[in-house]
Amino acid sequence: MTGVLAINGSPRKGWNTAMLLESALEGAASAGAQTELVHLYDLDFTGCTSCFACKLKGGKSYGRCAVRDELSPVLDRAREADALILGSPIYFGTATGMMRCCMERLLYPYLVYTRPPASLNERTIPTAFIYTMNVSEEQMRENAYTVHIGWNESVLARTFGRAESLCSFETLQLEDFSKYVFSYADPEERRERRRTVFPQDRERAFALGARLASGA
Repeated sequence: MTGVLAINGSPRKGWNTAMLLESALEGAASAGAQTELVHLYDLDFTGCTSCFACKLKGGKSYGRCAVRDELSPVLDRAREADALILGSPIYFGTATGMMRCCMERLLYPYLVYTRPPASLNERTIPTAFIYTMNVSEEQMRENAYTVHIGWNESVLARTFGRAESLCSFETLQLEDFSKYVFSYADPEERRERRRTVFPQDRERAFALGARLASGA
């Protein structure tokens, strides 16, 4: 049976990013896949330590991250997965620090320093990255978020063979805006988007999960 692993790079386990990942996994399950959702903020781990053990000729960790911590079992399961979905809110124009640390550990061991660079991955694994953000689609483009989103999609495709991205814009950040300094947007407009637009994003995520599971 196909296995689909989703990794949540948001510190909030029940909010926008997690909800979209859950919808994607529901879609994968509808296509017959076994699914798992991992919350990075539950784990104690580091990013790449630049030890180069994954590049050492004849080394026991060649092609694998040698660091052993709470992320290690997740990386092992990612290697066995038939499809992989990453998810993160956008913080200062890119994915969260925890997601970046995870991506370093996930992707770097596959990279071979040849010319051109190659991947040690020997099978095509469909992958996707789901993003949630406070800005509109127009603001995303004006502020060059697409550079980071495009890079992530590119490196996933070069490593695993296939990648796509899904973005959810102007998401609801807070349950009670009155408790916080917040005049960036109209809270009621954000609540209305949560009621009307976000369900459509969840439908798109569901379709993405089903597509990845079917193509795995």
